[in-house]
Amino acid sequence: MEVVLSSLIAVAGTLLGSITTFALQRRSSAQAEVFARNLQLRQERLSTYSAYAGAVTALKQGTVALWFRLEEDADSPETRHAFTECDRLGAATENAQFRVKLLAEEATLVALAASAFDAIGPIRRASTKAELVEHEGQLQDALNAFIAAAAVQVR
Repeated sequence: MEVVLSSLIAVAGTLLGSITTFALQRRSSAQAEVFARNLQLRQERLSTYSAYAGAVTALKQGTVALWFRLEEDADSPETRHAFTECDRLGAATENAQFRVKLLAEEATLVALAASAFDAIGPIRRASTKAELVEHEGQLQDALNAFIAAAAVQVR
């Protein structure tokens, strides 16, 4: 009888050890998955937010170049090329903005991205070089606000 009891205790101990090990490994695996998913999301956000800032900056540069072309000769082939380039850059910026909307955790960040994009329009409509410089500064302020908010979310 003692042998049977000893055997049952040994089997119960082995089962209890196996169940405990399984539970701990499962919990550890779930934590590793969450960590990996959060790390991947952070990297994706970092990439998306910096790509958006770069797209806005490129669009600003193209818009300023177009503004100067329009001042020189509105009907030249270079001006038409500048229009085409601005259109391409605008589409790329909108695409980057869609990615921001998909990945942003807060609506404030989406609004800041939109305000940076919206600040491009006044640059093109500037009537003087001083007004152009002023609108560029406003765009840079809007872009800096977006970058600051994005940095908080990525950290």
